[in-house]
Order: sequence, then structure tokens, then C-alpha cells
Amino acid sequence: MARLFALALLTLAAPASAQPAATGAPAPAASQPSAAAPAVPPTVSSAPALETDAHAVAMDSMGRPPSSSNSGLHELSPWSMFLAADILVKAVMVGLAFASLVTWTVCIAKTIELATLQRSLRAALGRIFEAKSLADAQHALGSKEGVLSSLLAAAMREARLSAGISSDAGIKERAASSGAEIVRAEARRIRIGMGLLATIGATSPFVGLFGTVWGIMNSFIGISKSQTTNLAVVAPGIAEALLATAFGLVAAIPAVIIYNHFARVTKGYLELVSRAQGAAARLLSRDLDRTHVSAHSRAAE
Repeated sequence: MARLFALALLTLAAPASAQPAATGAPAPAASQPSAAAPAVPPTVSSAPALETDAHAVAMDSMGRPPSSSNSGLHELSPWSMFLAADILVKAVMVGLAFASLVTWTVCIAKTIELATLQRSLRAALGRIFEAKSLADAQHALGSKEGVLSSLLAAAMREARLSAGISSDAGIKERAASSGAEIVRAEARRIRIGMGLLATIGATSPFVGLFGTVWGIMNSFIGISKSQTTNLAVVAPGIAEALLATAFGLVAAIPAVIIYNHFARVTKGYLELVSRAQGAAARLLSRDLDRTHVSAHSRAAE
């Protein structure tokens, strides 16, 4: 019996001693890691840090993603600013664009017209250079129309209407008056369109400035409504307003330059017209002198 009791005590004592050994064995391994075991980085704690860094890189200085920042930059193009502008600013821009189109149309038309007139008048003056009378000059010109033909016709008409009048000074004076009227009419005709250029060049900057003032006023109204002075809110409206000034300068600067150019070219053409008037007056004077010479010769006979 004593042996059986001792065996039962040993059987009960064995599991109790094994449990601390099983539970206590990993403790030294956890508290004292082996030098040979590699250090494993904590994957769970590093994931939020990487996500935060990526989010910080993805945000720009205005607190927006790069895609939204790039789209904002693309929106500030001249066409998009024109579409986003106020209706009055749009009307100003369209009017200035039409004025610029008129300027270049007048430029092309006047360039062709002045070049053609100068070339034809120089050629006509060369044809009558050796003419001895008004009839010879008209025969040399033929049926071509021009200011020189008009001057010669006016001189011949005055000589025909003044037949029988012995005062040559009166005939020349009346012929000069008719020639001056033709020259003034030619000067008015050649200056057609130049007044429009002068008007566009003088008024376009002020029209563009009006659109700019109106756009900036609307921008300040938008600032007061949004209760913010952020540059991202203010810049689009101001850029749209300044675009009107740019349109005004684009219309005005070429108009002024083209007007000054045509003023010089027109002055040169009118000098040619004055030469043509002088040529007609000289031919008339020769005809009058030749008439008196023939009259005296007949009287002498």
C-alpha cells in the first residue's frame, strides 16, 4: 500500500513540473534573442509611414494633387480666359479683334492700290515726256484712264472753251483751277481708309482699358463674395481682364504703324500727281504760244 501511494504521488507531481518547463522555455528566447537570428522589420508599423510619405509627395503647395494643379495651369490659356470672361469683356475683345481684321484688310488693299497707281502714273509720265502738245500727249496715253488723262482733258477743254480770248493768263489760271480740283479729288480718294486706321490706332487702347477695368471690378466683387484673398481665386479674373488690354494693344499698334507708312507713301504719290499737273500746264502753255505764233505768221503774210 505504501508503494501504491508513493507511485500515485509521483504520477500527480510529473504534469505539474512539466507545465512550468513548457511555459517557461520560450521566455529566455524572447528576452534574450540569439545573435545569429536576423532582425525582421515591423511590417505593420512601416506601412502607414510609407502611405503618409506618398500622400505628402502627391500633394502640391496649394494642397491639391498634381493633376488638379496641372489642369488649373491649362485653364489659364487665352481661349479659356476668353470663354470665362464677362459678357461685356467678351464684346470688347470681339470688337477689338474685328478692328484688327479691318486694319490688316485696309493694309493689304491700300498696298495694292498705291503700288498700282504709282506704277501706272510713272509710266504715263514717261510716255508724254516727248509730247509737244496736249493732243500728242493724249494720243500717247491712248484710252487709259488715270489722273494724268483727267488733267490733260481738263486743260484741252479749257483751251477749247476759251477760244477767241486773247488773255493767255486767264486761260492758264482757269486750267490751273480745274487741275487743282482734280488733284484734291485724287488726294481724297487715295486717303480713303486712312481715317479708319487713325481711329483704330487712337481708340483701341482705351477700349481695351475699359474692358480691363470692368473685368477687374468683377474680380473684386468675386473676392468680396468668396471672403478670401487667395491668389488662386484672384488670378483668373485679373488675367481675363488684362487680356482685354492685350487685345487693344494688338489692334492699336499695327494700325498706328500702318497709318504712318501709308502717310509717307501717299505723300510720294501726291508728288507724282503734282508733277502730272505741271506737265499738263506746260503742254497747255506750249499750245497757247504755238497758237499765237501761227496767228502772227498768218497776219504777216
